[in-house]
Amino acid sequence: MSVQARLPVDLHCHSIYSDGVLSPAELAARAHANGVKLWALTDHDEIGGLKLARHYAEELGMCFVDGVEISVTWANKTIHIVGLGVDPDHSALQQALHDVRAGRGQRARKMGERLANLGFPDAYEGAVPFAANPELISRTHFARFLVQKGYCADMNEAFRRYLADGKPAAVETVWARLDEAVGWIRESGGKAIIAHPARYELDETRSHALYAQFLELGGVGIEVLTGSHTPQEYSVYTQVARRYGFEVSCGSDFHGPNEGRVDLGGLPPLPSGLKPVWQEWL
Repeated sequence: MSVQARLPVDLHCHSIYSDGVLSPAELAARAHANGVKLWALTDHDEIGGLKLARHYAEELGMCFVDGVEISVTWANKTIHIVGLGVDPDHSALQQALHDVRAGRGQRARKMGERLANLGFPDAYEGAVPFAANPELISRTHFARFLVQKGYCADMNEAFRRYLADGKPAAVETVWARLDEAVGWIRESGGKAIIAHPARYELDETRSHALYAQFLELGGVGIEVLTGSHTPQEYSVYTQVARRYGFEVSCGSDFHGPNEGRVDLGGLPPLPSGLKPVWQEWL
C-alpha cells in the first residue's frame, strides 16, 4: 500500500506500558515516519504512558489523543472498550484502572501454572522479562516467551494452540462491567468505542444486544478499520456502523514490528458516508 493511500490517523496501539514492545517515544517516531497526523496511545487498562506519548507526538508535530483500552466482561465474553480523549489526571479513572490491573496479575500467575502443566516449565518467570510493567503481564507476553523458547513458530500459533479464549492455558477472568467502563471513559471526558468487534465472534442476536446496550450507556462508536480485522470485515463493520449510527474509529492495534497485520499508520482510507470519531481532534 502506498503512503498516499494510507489514512493519516491511528487511534489504537500499545507501548511497553502494557503489552507493546516499543516505548512511547519509539511509537511516536514510528507513527510520524509512517505519515500519521493524528495518533492515540491506548494501552490495556493503563494510562501511565500518555504524558510521554503526548510530549513526543507534539515534538514531532502530530496531534495526539489520550487513550486507553479497558477490559470488560459482557455475556461471559471479554470485550475491549477503547476510550479516546480521556483525562489521564482523572483520579476516578486512575483508581478504576488500578483495580482492573490487579485482576491481571492474578490471571498471569494462573496462566503460568497452566502452561507449566502443559510441559512449558517456568512460563510465568519466562514471561516476566517481556513485561516492562509488572502489573500487566498478559497473554501477549506469554506468547512471546513460547516463541522465544521455540515452543511455537510465531505469536499466532501461541494464541491458536494455547492462549486464545477456550484454549488450554487461557484463564477466564471477570473484568469491569460494560457500564463501568463506559462510565469511567465518559466521566473523564472521553468517547467510548468498541474495539475490533469482529474478534468477539458474537452471533447476530448478541451483537445487537451489545450494540444496543452500548449506545444506551452513552458509547458512541466502533472500530471499523483495525489491524485486527480483515479487509472483508472492514466492509461488514462499515454496514454495522451505518445501521446503528455509530461514529467510526480506526487503529492498527500495533504491538510491535513483525506482530500483527498492520503497521502504525498502515490502514486504508475510510469508506465514504461514515462519521469519523476524530473530527474534533484533527
